[in-house]
Amino acid sequence: MIVTSPTAPAFQPAPLDLPHAASMQPADVLAALGSTPSGMTSTEAAARLTTFGPNVIRSHGARPLAVLVRQVKNPLLPILMAAAVISLFVGDRASAVIILVIVAISTALGFVNEFRSEQAVEALHSHIRHTAVTLRDGVSADVDVTGLVPGDVVRLRVGDVVPADVRILDSNGLTCDEAVLTGESLPAAKTAAAQPADKRGSALDLTSCAFMGTVVKDGDGTAVVVDTGTSTEFGRIAMRLGDRPAETAFQAGLRDFSRLLVAVTLILSVSIFIINAALGHGVLDAALFALAIAVGLTPELMPAIVTVSLSTGARRLAKRSVVVKRLVSIEDLGNIEILFTDKTGTLTEGRITFAGAFDLAGQASNEVLRLGLLCNAVATGTGGSVGGDELDRALVGAPQAADLLPKAKAAHVLSSIPFDHDRRMSTVLVDADGTRTIVTKGAPESVVRHCVNVPPASNDELQRLFADGWRVVAVATKAAAQAQGVVTQDDESGLALAGFLTFNDPPKQGVGQSLAMLAKLGVIVKIVTGDNEVVAAKLCRDLGLQVDGVLTGLQMEPMDDASLTEAVKRTTVFGRVSPEQKSRIIKAARSIGEDVAFMGDGVNDAVALHDADVGISVDTAADVAKDAADIVLLEKDLGVLAEGVMEGRRIFANTIKYVLMATSSNFGNMFSAAGASLFLDFLPMLPTQILLNNLLYDASQTAIPTDNVDQELLERPSHWDTRFIRKFMAFFGPISSAYDFVTFGVMLWGFHAGEKLFHTGWFVESLATQTLVIFVIRTRRVPFWRSKPSLPLIVTVGACALVGVVLPYTPLAGPLGFVPLPASFLLILCAMIVTYLAVAEVGVAYFFRHRTGTAPLAHERSRRNRRVHRFATRWSHAGPVPMRAGVAS
Repeated sequence: MIVTSPTAPAFQPAPLDLPHAASMQPADVLAALGSTPSGMTSTEAAARLTTFGPNVIRSHGARPLAVLVRQVKNPLLPILMAAAVISLFVGDRASAVIILVIVAISTALGFVNEFRSEQAVEALHSHIRHTAVTLRDGVSADVDVTGLVPGDVVRLRVGDVVPADVRILDSNGLTCDEAVLTGESLPAAKTAAAQPADKRGSALDLTSCAFMGTVVKDGDGTAVVVDTGTSTEFGRIAMRLGDRPAETAFQAGLRDFSRLLVAVTLILSVSIFIINAALGHGVLDAALFALAIAVGLTPELMPAIVTVSLSTGARRLAKRSVVVKRLVSIEDLGNIEILFTDKTGTLTEGRITFAGAFDLAGQASNEVLRLGLLCNAVATGTGGSVGGDELDRALVGAPQAADLLPKAKAAHVLSSIPFDHDRRMSTVLVDADGTRTIVTKGAPESVVRHCVNVPPASNDELQRLFADGWRVVAVATKAAAQAQGVVTQDDESGLALAGFLTFNDPPKQGVGQSLAMLAKLGVIVKIVTGDNEVVAAKLCRDLGLQVDGVLTGLQMEPMDDASLTEAVKRTTVFGRVSPEQKSRIIKAARSIGEDVAFMGDGVNDAVALHDADVGISVDTAADVAKDAADIVLLEKDLGVLAEGVMEGRRIFANTIKYVLMATSSNFGNMFSAAGASLFLDFLPMLPTQILLNNLLYDASQTAIPTDNVDQELLERPSHWDTRFIRKFMAFFGPISSAYDFVTFGVMLWGFHAGEKLFHTGWFVESLATQTLVIFVIRTRRVPFWRSKPSLPLIVTVGACALVGVVLPYTPLAGPLGFVPLPASFLLILCAMIVTYLAVAEVGVAYFFRHRTGTAPLAHERSRRNRRVHRFATRWSHAGPVPMRAGVAS
């Protein structure tokens, strides 16, 4: 027979605020939700499902077209496309095909990575698909969680995943593992008691509520659904993951650099067109020449160089147990300045261990340990424990307990009162060797309040234990009447404080060395945890991590963004923080201008992983955390992460080598072309020859990703700095151009060159100087002596320079407009190359010493100036760089 539920009060379709529900009595919550203790009717539930929608996490959806549009908005792509069109127009199909392939690969790579990032939220759907025991029409039934609505009454049992955000109606020792949301390693006790607003912090501190995605650890109870789907705490995190990932520092730098190229290209190409047209070279020829100049200024292979570098780095990192999901993040990984990481499992082993038992004088005490074992759910088989069974299991597993455990197991527990959040204690009445004793253990502040004649010294001892970072459980006792067979809460008074039990989550082996390694790399480590801030700060100090400040989630709550940004600068440990607060911390750090990485493994970390420049997770993390991350570590080891940072810096350094050389030499050659147009009655070089020169030059740079990197470039973060690149281009471009003009003079006055000989001589000199100069620009050390280039780079650069010299003597010379060069010119060319490289070496030293400076800058200088300085300093000497604070030496 189906029993229908009583008539429910009228219900307006507006969800009840969860904190408000927590402060109300259970009956009032049911009334406000239009429900009853026996649930709703199926008809009412169906109507509400239409109003509120299914209890699922709705993502924004992966939109392929929108992702593709964002890829083609890259300001470098129009220049490359123009280069392809020009190449086709002048008949250089090979160059056009190469450029188009590069564009296609670059666009496809960005599309795949970003599209995959947008799909990360889909993992949340499978995470919550299951049934829940729900009261409908007065009877229990298994209902798919997607059909739950506000007002549904559900039953919670051990092992259940909480299907929605619920208000507890009754609790029988109910505890929930909320680590997936809070990062807290111990289960949270749940109670039906109302929780006034002045006794709670964030929403996740609500003890009378349970949250979607958390797991019932102990006990059982019933609850009424308050929020479903994206209105839940879990859902809000998921919806944040549907946002487009923030632009990383590397992407921002690449965008600024592309804009610089566009501006320089437009100015030079338009100027050259006007000059040549005015000099009567023909409008079409002038236009083709100007467009070829534009192509010459464009580093066509930059996307390929970046892609090859990133792919090579990804393979290297894979061998180091680092899986790269988003290739562009490798360079950002190398450039990070601040690493925010959780505590549990990263700095610690992630398991609770017993540390010691102490009497009121601070002396080790087996008697306190014996009492703790008597009041122990694992040892005695009672149904309650303090804070869940992890502490009890740790106590039973203590080496010191081996001799005491048999007696504890033999003791007869006559009665017990389980732990609950209001009392924060558990109590047993035990008969041991014929003596009946009441033993209570729990949170020190709760136990002490129920004790009499507490010695002042015990408070000092308790504060010492807290200061040492231990989790502390107080133990108290009193004699019971021999006839007493039941213990009640009235018996939890007049207790005698016996001592304290301490517990610890031990530091992970080798983590101190890993922190020191990160400090040596200039990475500041900050801890963001859902655990107790005092424990976290103590652990940091023990590991050698300098704690400059501590901030709790409760203290963060009233702060505006500006205040939080200032607080982040001087804070090392953030404790008891919610997922949204983690995200705020990350955004505050990024607003300072720092490159930020975040390392986490729970659903509670997913938003912060999404918001950081680099999101780092681990293979054992929650699916949604791994999907939101850019990089996944197969080992949760900061040492592995430090190796990843080194690899990222190696890739970035090689990318910058290409950028500096390409922009400076290309700018110099094109500046020379503009100048030559003023006194020549023919074009300085044919458009086809410019494209061929550019193609050979780019081919010589394909081995740059394999190049060795000087150690000093790996010791500090580097950053894109368009202003610095512009200065470098403006300084070295004229040096390159000066040798071009020497070549012009030699050809015109020394060899009385005509058009073809002039084109050939400049082509060979230009290609040789701009390819070989990489050996000077690639390092601030003495080339080949203190800094050896990689063999592939030597081979490719040498081969391309040789091809330029040999080409005029091959059958291809005629179609390309070349003629053989006199042997005497080749001798002069060798002398010019040697002097050019020597001058370039002197110029490098002068530029970094006088144009950027190497002395440490004052603190009041701007963020941009500090970045220019750091960039220049790393390229200006091989000596030590002052370390930034973060880890004590």
